[in-house]
Amino acid sequence: MSAQSKPALSGPKSQAAFAAASQRIPGGVNSPVRAWSRLGGQPAFIKRGEGAWITDVDGKRYVDYVLSWGPLLHGHAHPTVIEAVTKAAKHGLSFGAPTEQETALAELLCNALPSMDKVRLVNSGTEATMSALRLARAATGRDLIIKCDGCYHGHADFLLVAAGSGAATFGEPDSAGVPASIANSTIIVPYNDVDAVKAVFEQYPDKIAAIIIEPIAGNMGMVMPEDNYLSSLRSLCDINKSLLIFDEVMTGFRTAWGGYQNICGVRPDLTCLGKVIGGGMPLAAYGGRADIMEQLAPLGPCYQAGTLSGNPIAVAAGLANLSLASDSDFYEIQGKALAGMIGSIEQLAQEHGVPMHISHVGTMWGYFLSDHVVTDFASASATHMDRWTVFASTLIENGINIAPSPYEAAFWSSAHGEREVSVTLDAMEQALLAAAQVSV
Repeated sequence: MSAQSKPALSGPKSQAAFAAASQRIPGGVNSPVRAWSRLGGQPAFIKRGEGAWITDVDGKRYVDYVLSWGPLLHGHAHPTVIEAVTKAAKHGLSFGAPTEQETALAELLCNALPSMDKVRLVNSGTEATMSALRLARAATGRDLIIKCDGCYHGHADFLLVAAGSGAATFGEPDSAGVPASIANSTIIVPYNDVDAVKAVFEQYPDKIAAIIIEPIAGNMGMVMPEDNYLSSLRSLCDINKSLLIFDEVMTGFRTAWGGYQNICGVRPDLTCLGKVIGGGMPLAAYGGRADIMEQLAPLGPCYQAGTLSGNPIAVAAGLANLSLASDSDFYEIQGKALAGMIGSIEQLAQEHGVPMHISHVGTMWGYFLSDHVVTDFASASATHMDRWTVFASTLIENGINIAPSPYEAAFWSSAHGEREVSVTLDAMEQALLAAAQVSV
């Protein structure tokens, strides 16, 4: 069976909606990952969400493991979040002035992350990482940045770069419109490769402002850090007087209260947050050591601003979303529930002879249809793509909303329960049966 013989096709109303969108919106979508181009079909247009489910304009329902790409820790339209947003909206949508709720959220974030003394609220993950790296350059007086191939930190020009031909190279533009001179300020190394990072520091002493890293690489399908990898990065930054930046836009409050740094025990100098802290509204943040954060205007010379930063509606949603996860046993309970479902999926994969590796931490999970362990982007790219296409298409056709890309993590919410797991496992069996027929 070929990858093209089983496309994930949406219903007629979604197809009509996509045709209309394509007349005015490039590619019919406002973010490329929403397209189903890898699946050979057109995306479903969503009408509403409730709990662990979404419903498209054709009336088809899906158990949702995308969850707006991570923010919806408690599922769609949770009453507590909706009530908070509605209450806040009655007082006004935006002020362009400080509010007390911004301070409440800042206190919560700093208390949850021991590495964070002060925090600045922004509107998106891209804005958080872009601003954190500008701040790192200002604080160190250096220009060069190290990032890992396959780690996505938003679409700022100097981050939208791909690896060159060597193990550790200056970045090459990964998008039209990115000047080579800007891409050349970023050095690309393989994820989980400490030696490559050491080589960069040796080659460019006193020139590296920061390493930016997803502590769990969630943008290449969820790749876990190897033992001592993150602590080694911390040591190298200390030795070379560079800053370590954790991009926890995805892992923050997904893997644990605060973020993965509270599991691995490594304290970064700066942390970028997003997704969960906004509860489905546009909200992100970056923060860290006080001496670094005080380099920001109006205290210091590093400028960053935003009219909608700390928007009262977004802050209200974020505070409500986080309050529902603040119980000490929340992540243990949800993690066990997710682990139970994953164990059943792994058993099904073994029964049907489909090699599959699944990782999970807290309420975040990811899978590879592969007979080898994935440790970096090169090994992630070597997985069975034709088999994945059939597998993912069959899941979607059977009512499971999974990311339409093999390089994206999946998410669990507190709204997922026995019913959703049962529907998921039935669909998984169908998807594995179809995948087993694809020659690799």
